Amino acid sequence: MDALLTSSFLTAFLSGILMVCIPLLLASLGEQISEKAGVLNLGLEGMMLGGAYTGFVCTFYTGSVWLGFLSSIAAGCLISLLMAILCIYLCLNQVVIGIAILFAFQGLTALLFYADFRTTYPRLEGANTIEIPVLAELPIVGQSLFNQQPLVYVAFILVPCFAWLYAKTNIGINLQAAGDRPAALDASGVSVHLTRTYALLTTGALAGLGGAFMAEISAGTFVPFMTKGLGFIAIVLAMLARGRPVWILIGALFFGFALSLSTAFQVAGIPVPTDAAEMLPFIVVLMVLVLFCRRSYLPTMLAQPYRRGTFA
Repeated sequence: MDALLTSSFLTAFLSGILMVCIPLLLASLGEQISEKAGVLNLGLEGMMLGGAYTGFVCTFYTGSVWLGFLSSIAAGCLISLLMAILCIYLCLNQVVIGIAILFAFQGLTALLFYADFRTTYPRLEGANTIEIPVLAELPIVGQSLFNQQPLVYVAFILVPCFAWLYAKTNIGINLQAAGDRPAALDASGVSVHLTRTYALLTTGALAGLGGAFMAEISAGTFVPFMTKGLGFIAIVLAMLARGRPVWILIGALFFGFALSLSTAFQVAGIPVPTDAAEMLPFIVVLMVLVLFCRRSYLPTMLAQPYRRGTFA
């Protein structure tokens, strides 16, 4: 147990929490936007995998982490654009299309990876970090929290930015109306379809970026099916957050803590099977759903297509 109290372990433990928290935070913030606008994106994990593979390949061939991030954003947007065409403009079932996108990109990314890298399994070089003066010198938390890759800081900054967007801008009002009263939004002269499309494109961009973070920063390589259900956890967090980004941040940190416990158990020599330890965060999510699902906020027209001339 003494190994758990060393500063080097605690620093690594906090860093491990961030490695899980950031992709979940980005994907959940994206899902929250689309849900506010009335689009249930069950294909979120497929977008994460598409962004992860695209970002990995781009970074591997160009050597630029930032080009990898940009390519992952483009991949996520293209996938979400496909969903927008099918669900928003053609009014197809959002649940069915979302699941189809998930399975399609799970298989496609695995197929492409095995076709290109099945004999080499390359790894990426470590990404550069930005050290915040003074704060980085703090014991334990300094190097784990204030000497990180820039995208970590960007992800945390997005939380208050999104909270301000929802509460203080016309964009937030339009998003809310697109999910709750799309006919009223349409009557005011704002396009419901465009509002939902922009929201879904933002979801794809953030999901792709979260997937790229997993491949480029957390793992340093792409592994087929590497998200391991993280997209569905992000959907749950977005639903339980009741439209508040800060609750998504808290949930993402808590999930990262629970997932990092498996490492702590191994270091401490506690005889807990790895599979059982990795089940812990998912068990916690189920318990939270049972306890708080009635308090979750879901837009009135979530997962319902809007046809002009209806009064929903």
